[in-house]
Amino acid sequence: MLVNVSYNNPEITNKVDKAVGKPFKLKERWAMGGIGSPKLFITEASMEIRNLLILDNNLDSCNVELRPKGIIVRFRSLLETFALVIPYHKLSIYKGQAAVHSLYTAHHFIKVRTDTEAIRKFFRKMMDYKADNAPTSIEDL
Repeated sequence: MLVNVSYNNPEITNKVDKAVGKPFKLKERWAMGGIGSPKLFITEASMEIRNLLILDNNLDSCNVELRPKGIIVRFRSLLETFALVIPYHKLSIYKGQAAVHSLYTAHHFIKVRTDTEAIRKFFRKMMDYKADNAPTSIEDL
């Protein structure tokens, strides 16, 4: 789900919290070594996201926040902040080219440059957390 989170709107906040869970407590964040990604540079995006990004001339960048049941990808366009909310069961992560990772959901995708060790370490943490907290699949029974 793609939403504008620039303003404090309790309805949107509740919708996001229902989809991906409330933010981690401070103690959990500390134990995980942080829940936010470094600055990620967008190389490609789905049409709806691309239409938002081309409205200004700034460098296209985003960041990812881990939540208990999903992730939130935040980016800015024209002084507005947008969030792509992706529950873990709808999230697909692909490593395409040498230094590009792709985050896919049903109707949207974002490809980001992963050319530093810190970014690759964050993606590993995100994939491990997703695997550890995924529901038991039918093949595992």
